[in-house]
Amino acid sequence: MAALSDRLDHILGAKAADSLADAFDMRTVEDLLRHYPLRYATQGQPLTEEAPEDGSHITVIGRITKAELRPMRNRRGSLLKVVLDTGSGRGVDVTFFNGDKVKYVVREGLRAMMSGTVNYWRPGQWNLSHPGYLILPETEGDDDSVGALTRVRGGGDLRGLAESAKGAGGVDTSFMEREFIPVYPATAKVQSWDVLACVRQVLDQLDPLDDPVPEDVRAERALPNLSDALRLIHLPERKDDIDRAKDRLRFDEALALQLVLAERRHEVSGRRARACAPRPDGIAAAFEQRLPFELTAGQQQVVAEISADLAREQPMHRLLQGEVGSGKTIVALHAMLQVVDAGLQCALLAPTEVLAAQHYRSLRGMLGDLGAAGELGAADHATRVVLVTGSMSASAKKAALLEAATGEAGIVIGTHALIQDNVEFFDLGMVVVDEQHRFGVEQRDALRAKAKAGASPHLLVMTATPIPRTIAMTTLGDLETSTLTELPRGRSPIVSRVVPRRQHPNWVDRAWERIVEEVAAGRQAYVVCSRIGDDEEAAGKSRNGRAKNGDGEKDGPTTQAVLDVFETLRAGPLSGVRVGLLHGRLPADEKDQVMRAFNDGSVDVLVCTTVVEVGVDVPNATVMVIVDADRFGVSQLHQLRGRIGRGEHPGLCLLITDAAPGGSAMARLDAVAATTDGFELAVLDLRTRREGDVLGAAQSGTARSLRLLSLLDDLEVITAAQEFARAVVASDPGLRGHPGLAGMMHAAVDSERLEYLAKS
Repeated sequence: MAALSDRLDHILGAKAADSLADAFDMRTVEDLLRHYPLRYATQGQPLTEEAPEDGSHITVIGRITKAELRPMRNRRGSLLKVVLDTGSGRGVDVTFFNGDKVKYVVREGLRAMMSGTVNYWRPGQWNLSHPGYLILPETEGDDDSVGALTRVRGGGDLRGLAESAKGAGGVDTSFMEREFIPVYPATAKVQSWDVLACVRQVLDQLDPLDDPVPEDVRAERALPNLSDALRLIHLPERKDDIDRAKDRLRFDEALALQLVLAERRHEVSGRRARACAPRPDGIAAAFEQRLPFELTAGQQQVVAEISADLAREQPMHRLLQGEVGSGKTIVALHAMLQVVDAGLQCALLAPTEVLAAQHYRSLRGMLGDLGAAGELGAADHATRVVLVTGSMSASAKKAALLEAATGEAGIVIGTHALIQDNVEFFDLGMVVVDEQHRFGVEQRDALRAKAKAGASPHLLVMTATPIPRTIAMTTLGDLETSTLTELPRGRSPIVSRVVPRRQHPNWVDRAWERIVEEVAAGRQAYVVCSRIGDDEEAAGKSRNGRAKNGDGEKDGPTTQAVLDVFETLRAGPLSGVRVGLLHGRLPADEKDQVMRAFNDGSVDVLVCTTVVEVGVDVPNATVMVIVDADRFGVSQLHQLRGRIGRGEHPGLCLLITDAAPGGSAMARLDAVAATTDGFELAVLDLRTRREGDVLGAAQSGTARSLRLLSLLDDLEVITAAQEFARAVVASDPGLRGHPGLAGMMHAAVDSERLEYLAKS
């Protein structure tokens, strides 16, 4: 008998176990049984009065009533045209392309199972093209014996499936005639039927399992026990079996994640931070009084939420999310000033030097003499703001680090350079992380570790990429969430248009003319490209971005490099305006110089890469042209578009693309052009990238933990799992009294993700 924790080589033997380990990293019985079917081959189900869907995969059983060999029209070879009578009132047309090879096996009068993809050649007419097939014994009196085959006659997947069912007494075809045959994720070396053979062998030896989910919880949600769920997901008899099994296993996935997050939430609740109560006579109050505009109602509410968090001795863990340009920076600055009022320091971590420098200029500009402590004309209660980046001169960096270490600087802004061992803070009280998805947890953890021993700094993470509630609940754990939904007064609307370059090349010319018109009216523009372009030769590519094959011929999609576009525009359509170039490989001082020139209006058009994606704020910029827009993700396009329309004039975003009309890339661009609702686009982006990427390796280990759970669609399941997990952990921290739940948590959530969550 077998248990979930047993090694596969003890159950299956070394050869099969090694194959599974190499292909899927499976080591235990549980690894195998949680490798759920990708779909099920169903028999007869699609053959109702309604025609099957084009592209769907179906499996049918019937008698061959016609098998006619025909020559191919345009090339050598022959087709075998077959009609399979399934007893449903109509024959299924089947085509084999290697007719000469299969004609001796696929013959009139024989019973056969065929499995393949539905193809529509004409409206209302469909067939199966070159399907997998298996010749079946007669139900009575067949020479091969009733219900069994002594040899396998067939091809494709079904032949492999039959071979996997072969035993001492021949091939048991009864399994092939099940209503639902599981089809597994597979590789070239380990096929679906190989997995199925291993699953069947393991299930035959599996002991009844102790269910980690209490019976009352299962009863409340009408969930089967774990033993039944694992058997039903692999070997269902009815459609209802599949649904019931998925409901249970989906809840397990949600519960495993929520148990980890609940443990994390409990552990954080035991930490202590320095309370930073608001002061009516401090720098935060002075800053608020000097604001030349009134905060929106949403900003005021979020400021109050954060202020209350900071006044507690429990460290704040809050996510601040909001649309591009919704005013997150000013909310974060107010929070930092409240911490400075308490005599502590703040660190603001930005993903790029361009954004870090932009934050530095922006905060200094907003603070004025309140941010000039130690300088002539500084206001009372003033603090100092310093910038630390990796490419600063040695003397400038030394001076900035000294101000951070002595406490003279109340706000320290930087990139990854802030995490280095030589960076010390006098008394770090708060960490602000901008664009939190750009940073690994280890980096954030290293910065928080710079606080004084025994104290945890408050943490505020910001993002302009909206996160649907289910994603936040599942990936952010103990972070409370604040959302800014309304744009500040003065923000102008943005109109977006798709420019199909192949179909309408003259529209591209019009895009450049539009930029010239805006510049003539005193405004500015961005032109964004997907790549830099100075590394094509090393990468084996030509200057126009098309990859070269071994014969020197060009194939693959064309993309335009920023270096080429800059030269083309400067010498051609935009020769009459001042054009600047910005990309990530420029020296830091040159990047800063170009950005300053664009900020002060001495550059009219900035041709750039995505270094301007976040944080760059030039209110006079009204037009953005994104070249090869189909090369960018939905959220990235939304972020880029947010760089315009930040002043009094409306924005225009033009998405140039070579994507084919009606294709998925064009549909994605049309969706971006149709709405500026970041939450709507975030959901679209998640569905496009697949939800597994949300828990991808860059941020949270692998996506192996989510096989059935939909972070977008299963809010009710996630909520129920969260409530149960928090209640269990509150009564039993560490789950010492619930070893089954602890084991399920560690089995369903891989170790890399556990490490990630433990540090978040």
